[in-house]
Amino acid sequence: MNIGEVAKKSGLPAKTIRYYEDIGLITPMRDTNGYRSFRESDMHKLAFLGRSRALGFTIEDCRNLLALWNDQDRASADVRAIAKEHLEQIETKISDLQAIRETLSHLVQTCAGDGRPDCPILAKLEKFPT
Repeated sequence: MNIGEVAKKSGLPAKTIRYYEDIGLITPMRDTNGYRSFRESDMHKLAFLGRSRALGFTIEDCRNLLALWNDQDRASADVRAIAKEHLEQIETKISDLQAIRETLSHLVQTCAGDGRPDCPILAKLEKFPT
């Protein structure tokens, strides 16, 4: 398969596929003319990577998950550890976003939003800890 065909089948843009090749996540064969030639196994790896990235796994997590996927002697505990760590990161982000939402919601409620120049939102941003 050429890059256009594998992009369509895997659901990934050709640019992403080239990037994954550049960083060593996939290694397609090369035709005599130098064009990439993707095997069915490459397409499956790309689909796996696409689904992993859609779940928010980092490139390094994807590299590790792909290695475990290819390792028939893997321990599922290793896979679980990666997923569990990622889930903890997501939960932290959700908590952080909820705190941001509460702060911003309070600021919006305290601002009159009229023609006067005083604004509690700007006042808070001026004093907001970095």
